[in-house]
Amino acid sequence: MADRAFARWKDGGVMGADTALARLSPDEVLELLPQQEPFRFVDEILEVDEEHIVARYRFRPEADFYRGHFPGDPITPGVILLESLAQVGVVALGIYIYALRYGRDGVKTRIALFTDANIDFSGIVKPGERVTVTARKTFFRRNKLRSEASMALEDGTVVCAGTISGFGVER
Repeated sequence: MADRAFARWKDGGVMGADTALARLSPDEVLELLPQQEPFRFVDEILEVDEEHIVARYRFRPEADFYRGHFPGDPITPGVILLESLAQVGVVALGIYIYALRYGRDGVKTRIALFTDANIDFSGIVKPGERVTVTARKTFFRRNKLRSEASMALEDGTVVCAGTISGFGVER
C-alpha cells in the first residue's frame, strides 16, 4: 500500500508507514494540552479541525493575578489574554495538526513554543467572564504554525484579535 507507506502533505512533509494518523476529538486535544491549573486558560474545545479551532474559558474570580491588577477594580491582564490565545491558537490547534502528521504518540514527543504575536486589544475581561477564542490557521510549515485569533465575550464583543505564532520542538 504505497499510499500508507508515504503520505505527502501540502507543506511538503513526509509521513512514514510506522506513523499512525490520528484525528483527535476536542476532548482528546484538551487532554494533551500541556498547560495545567493554575496556568491553563482553556476550559473546553468546541470545534477543531485542520484549519480552525473554537474554545471557551471562564476567568476565575479567585485567580491570584486579580489581587494586584487592579485592587478594587480588577481586570484580566493583557498578557493573560495573550496566553489564552496562544494556548488555543498555537498549542491546541498545533496538537491537532501534529496528530494528523505524527500520530497521537508523536504529539507527546513535541512541545509547542510561543514565538510572536501582533494583537490589538479593544476591550477588557472582568473576573468571572467567559470568553470564546477562535483561531484559523494561516500557515503551517516545518512545524511552525501561525493563526489569526480573536477573543470575544459572551455578548460577542471582541476584546482582542490578531496574529499569533509558535513552533513545535522535540522534547
